[in-house]
Amino acid sequence: MIQDTNCPTGASVEIFEPMIVEPSSDRFGLRRVRKRLIVGSLLLTASALSFLPQVRAGSPAPVYDVIIRNGELFDGSGAKSRVADIAVHGDRIVAIADHISGSAKVEIDARGKAVAPGFINMLAHPEESLIADGRALSDLRQGVTLEVLGEDSMGPVNARMKALMPARQGDIKYPINWNTLSEYLEMLEHKGIAPNVASFVGAGTVRNYVLGEGDVQPTPEQVSAMQQLVREQMEGGALGLSDALIYSPNTYAKTPELIALAKVSAQCGGMYIAHIRSEGDRLEQAVQETFDIARASGAPAEIYHFKQAGRDNWGKFDTVVRMIEAERAKGVRVTADMYTYTAGATGFDAAMPSWVQSGGLEDWIARLKDPAIRARVASEMRNPHPGTWENLYAGAGAEGTLLLAFKNPALKPLAGKTLAEVARMRGKSPEETAMDLVVEDGTRVGVAYFLMSEENVQRAIALPWMSFGSDEAAPAPEGVFLLAHNHPRAYGNFARLLGHYVREKQVISLTEAIRRLTSLPADNLSLKDRGRLKKGYFADIVVFDPKTISDHATFADAAQLATGVDDVLVNGAFALRNGKPTGGATGRVVRGRAWTGAPGGGCRKSPSEWTWSK
Repeated sequence: MIQDTNCPTGASVEIFEPMIVEPSSDRFGLRRVRKRLIVGSLLLTASALSFLPQVRAGSPAPVYDVIIRNGELFDGSGAKSRVADIAVHGDRIVAIADHISGSAKVEIDARGKAVAPGFINMLAHPEESLIADGRALSDLRQGVTLEVLGEDSMGPVNARMKALMPARQGDIKYPINWNTLSEYLEMLEHKGIAPNVASFVGAGTVRNYVLGEGDVQPTPEQVSAMQQLVREQMEGGALGLSDALIYSPNTYAKTPELIALAKVSAQCGGMYIAHIRSEGDRLEQAVQETFDIARASGAPAEIYHFKQAGRDNWGKFDTVVRMIEAERAKGVRVTADMYTYTAGATGFDAAMPSWVQSGGLEDWIARLKDPAIRARVASEMRNPHPGTWENLYAGAGAEGTLLLAFKNPALKPLAGKTLAEVARMRGKSPEETAMDLVVEDGTRVGVAYFLMSEENVQRAIALPWMSFGSDEAAPAPEGVFLLAHNHPRAYGNFARLLGHYVREKQVISLTEAIRRLTSLPADNLSLKDRGRLKKGYFADIVVFDPKTISDHATFADAAQLATGVDDVLVNGAFALRNGKPTGGATGRVVRGRAWTGAPGGGCRKSPSEWTWSK
């Protein structure tokens, strides 16, 4: 502690542990030079440390950049909350106390409000929405400060992949001016975004890079090429290896291939996380495959959007939870995340067999024009238990399949209708209608499937190893985003947890909910200095009213922002102030442990050389 002789009685400046701030890559000339303070036994005066908070009697200069006073602080650890002040200087939390002396450039009286670490969206899909609008408004208004991208990834991409991407884009158009995942993330930061952003490298993306989109198996040399790509993306900052195993071409990968890639990710300090091969009929086998990959790789695993899809599978909840907890008891860290709704959202690729999709979107559409193939596809779509692929359509039925997003302007009026309604309008079967829509739109078509049990949603929320992800873009209720419908989880997933399930249903306490939105995912992701309100940590902070926070988005009208969040700081700067977006480019790329741009970066020979949270 250093006392300035000019300070008022009791005022002081505290020097905390040395900080290493994540610098931005300089590919776009953005490398920020940050000051690092290392204090040994030297006695320095506060006036010499001009970049630290200053306290001077009679001086108009503020002590801190921000002080949030009188709020109920939930530090994210699960510890009991307390009323306290929190001070921010630069991008860090520098003081937490019952009362902090001095003043700040901005002071907030948070009396009656909750003050928490910024929320982590464990599965986010704003890959394109952040290009169109960097505010990530639908998530920002819910207190999200970190978007974690996964399943597939925006890099690496080769010339063949880049050539296909523009024609496959929907309402949001953009150039593909990157090759690696790191370059894509740097592009976002260069453009300016409100939230922090991080990403896994997609196993399916790497497979596509090396093998294309066909139903083929790799040679040993091709496996080695995929492993090298994983290593490169991990050393570029990826958090780990992710997958989405119900979709083509990902579904063509067999377990040994996934283990080979997950081993490299683990050597680079990354976990394995997956949309597992089945969330319905073959759920137990898919969960076991995830365990097998985790054990063989030497790293933890997580299951994306935990669910039991289809009424016939609702009763599997207890079995799967027992499986996970038994694996955890053996020392394999297995966790899961979820969204807080009974419907998922994807496309008609989850309604048709994988064989018809081999080769990619264009080949799929071409096959759907063949009458003989159409007849076979329709027959398989009607089979509720196909055995070899995940049939979400059969689980939801035509009445439970809601059309959300089209690329073709002529089809956009159909958004918001069920597949059954459109089939009746056209005088065709639902299966024929689904195939027609894919052909006419030139896309997989955005679709919501009503598949889950509300009872199981609540039981899953109560699990202590469950975090939360929207599995959605981060749109705004304006502009290009109004050209398509959204699943309401895009606007309400986190507010729904805190309002409906915590305040109204009391499924878990507010303290526990905040832990699961903050320190739990941060620890699972091995993030440094994030996920807690703690001195020296990055100042990602949300101020919200636990008595009023609410979601308003519905399936009929999803484009409704949540309410109840007042202020959001990202890296110490306001992204949301008094409920309004500031438009500030407060977000940064958050990188994994093997990132070679940081001291100690680089992959290791063994996963055991890394420390993993329990």
